[in-house]
Amino acid sequence: MRRLLDSLYRFGGFVSALQLIAIMVMIVLQVLGRLIDLVLLAVGFDSLGLQVPGLAELAGFLLLGATFSGLAYTLSVGGHIRVDIVHRAMPASVQKGLDLLVTVMALAITGYGTWYCALLAWDSYDFGDVSIGMVPVPLWIPQVVMVAGLVCLLIALLDALVGLATGRISHLKDEAPQE
Repeated sequence: MRRLLDSLYRFGGFVSALQLIAIMVMIVLQVLGRLIDLVLLAVGFDSLGLQVPGLAELAGFLLLGATFSGLAYTLSVGGHIRVDIVHRAMPASVQKGLDLLVTVMALAITGYGTWYCALLAWDSYDFGDVSIGMVPVPLWIPQVVMVAGLVCLLIALLDALVGLATGRISHLKDEAPQE
């Protein structure tokens, strides 16, 4: 089971990285297209119009996907921001109790967010909502990616809670997979 969960978290990180790479490629191609058009205009030729309409909007959707796809992986490697100054000054028993409390709260908030994001995605699908930019993207597509990332985060938080409760991990920073 541990291997399956770690693979799920790594897959989310991989998908997140792919989306960031796609953003980079789209932006580089857009810049190169504009440069080619400028050079052609400067030497007296007509512009080829090498611009991608709606690139900013598509990049925004990919950024949303990259953010949510990588949440579980980031939690599993201890990469989320936390305030350690006060945490480290506490006794170990208080640290464990605080970690349990914070993880339960994060689980509740993430569960709430996941439920309502899933309802939003369903409504967008049901009503046929599309984005208002130059490229009409069905809104349920990026919303489903967001929900999938939140479900993976829910699983990772539940995994962390079980790890904390059973003593498999001593605090949330210890959750990084051992390779």
